[in-house]
Amino acid sequence: MMLYRLLSQKRRDRFDSVVLSLMDQGSLRHRIEDLGISVYTACMTAGMATQASIWRLIRLVRKIKPDLIQGWLYHGSLVAQFAAMFAPNKAPVIWGIHSSTYSLSLDKKMTAIVVRLCAPLSKLASSIVFVSRTSQSQHKAKGYCTENSCVIPNGIDTTLFAPSNEARVSVRAELGLSTDALLIGVIGRYHPMKDHENFLRAAGQISKRYGEAHFLLAGRRVDEDNRALLELIQELKLDQHVHLLGERTDIARLAAALDILCLSSCYGESFPTIVGEAMSCAVPCVVTNVGDSAWMVGDTGRFVSPRDTGSLAAACEEFLKIGPAGRQALGAAARARVTELFSLSSVVARYEELYENSIATAAREGKSSKMAYQGLTGVSLDKNA
Repeated sequence: MMLYRLLSQKRRDRFDSVVLSLMDQGSLRHRIEDLGISVYTACMTAGMATQASIWRLIRLVRKIKPDLIQGWLYHGSLVAQFAAMFAPNKAPVIWGIHSSTYSLSLDKKMTAIVVRLCAPLSKLASSIVFVSRTSQSQHKAKGYCTENSCVIPNGIDTTLFAPSNEARVSVRAELGLSTDALLIGVIGRYHPMKDHENFLRAAGQISKRYGEAHFLLAGRRVDEDNRALLELIQELKLDQHVHLLGERTDIARLAAALDILCLSSCYGESFPTIVGEAMSCAVPCVVTNVGDSAWMVGDTGRFVSPRDTGSLAAACEEFLKIGPAGRQALGAAARARVTELFSLSSVVARYEELYENSIATAAREGKSSKMAYQGLTGVSLDKNA
């Protein structure tokens, strides 16, 4: 989504973008194409690159002739560095690292291999973009070259993610709740790093003291087909309090409807965008101290240790005790913090400056000959667009 938002906001008179997805064309393909941006695929399969897919990748890069290649995530960055060897313009390569790395044992085996492989190769990149300071320091400790790196957080669209009383009312109506029902939410895909169990166990403690509280969970595989979630909800006797909404496209509406947003993740987060989005909706957040989440909320929210169910519940209860006026004051401060530090427009401007500086540097070093062109062609390589 951050790639999509970046593409949607970049200056079209200066940047001509192309997306090359390594596997299929992905769920965002049509939204990206609606921006007037071409989406290609190398037709790789998960876990392996066939000779045919490699040749397809090389042909596409030679056809596109990019002035700059930006890798998105580990796999995309690794392939971007490889693809640059075949780009006619000897395009500079920017890596994009969007996660933190607490322990490679927690990652998929192939992902862990790619993370290790990228470390010695990182010195070849023109620049590396980390989305959090925590991620930058963790990767430096793992041998990544950070001399030519920078931190650019994910940008928050403060126009889309905004306070909305209509959203509060309509979401509660959808769930069959009264307009003044307390609603605490977690929004994120079902994955061990998100630690939905921690949130639900905290919800069980909260519901014993706040029987009117309800808990909204949304994200891929966070639905009625997830037996592990259903069994835990039944064990905690939360059947009448938990609402599993599955994967949704109206995240801005759901976020604006909440009284509190929780991030219960136990590892892996770098710059959890949903936290910034909820803050932009003037919703106070309770987060676990993973990635830059604690720094993101500052004094507008609360942070607790990962897997500390009691502290997570207590922090939420603190926000429930201060009432609507207290939460509104914290929410207003949270939105002001996002506007100042994480607005999408400021993040896009930083990417544009990085692109222009990278291409100008490459031109001075004799690696590019197209700086005289008005439009610069950049290709973004994503594992799955």
